[in-house]
Amino acid sequence: MWNAALWGAISGSAVLLGALGAIFLHIPKKVIGDIMACGTGVLIGAASFELLGESVHKGGITATATGFLAGALLFTIFDCIISKRGAKHRKRSGKSSQTAGMAIFIGTVIDAIPESMMLGASLIGRQSVSWLLVVAIFLSNLPEGLSSTSGLMNGGYSKPKIFTLWLSVLVISSLSAWAGYFFLAKAPDFVMAGIASFAGGGIIAMVSSTMMPEAYEDSGPVTGMFAAIGLLISLLLDHLSG
Repeated sequence: MWNAALWGAISGSAVLLGALGAIFLHIPKKVIGDIMACGTGVLIGAASFELLGESVHKGGITATATGFLAGALLFTIFDCIISKRGAKHRKRSGKSSQTAGMAIFIGTVIDAIPESMMLGASLIGRQSVSWLLVVAIFLSNLPEGLSSTSGLMNGGYSKPKIFTLWLSVLVISSLSAWAGYFFLAKAPDFVMAGIASFAGGGIIAMVSSTMMPEAYEDSGPVTGMFAAIGLLISLLLDHLSG
């Protein structure tokens, strides 16, 4: 059970590492975009192979389709709300206002919770964590910490305040992974399928509306190549773990 919390903390630590990189290093926006594009591909693969594929196998197409559409819809609704409050470009390194800071934080949490819950759930009935989910979450969180921190710094947030915000994301990721393991350990297959596909729907909606457009803005035409590499990485990890 606590192993799930540990893996949630490890995957969530990428946001904090990205924040430290933005504070102490000068990382070109193009490099951030390349990493984000690769993370997009890995996340698409994780949602497809690890979440949706398993959901159809265990719970059937009805539960999978229902959960998938519900996850995409709920993420879209929340994304619309926080975008209007200033977090539309939460993964970008452009200027951010003080009032948008909490919206950026909330948006990051919305991204992290379903991913971490399914990471914890992946430990149920198996001896090892899903490496595909770990890599996917880590690669998506790293550029988010880099670019969002740059935006918060440009908006006037102090380094200690930024560090505290991202540290709390690490804690939330850890608790979410623990909750995914603890509360879903005895759930029936159709419930697990619905929840996994719910997370998958949210992930696909998130990468489509935020990560991919913003990666292209920084990287340009090579974004597609890096996304393809990320998808190939997820395929290889899924093959090796199988």
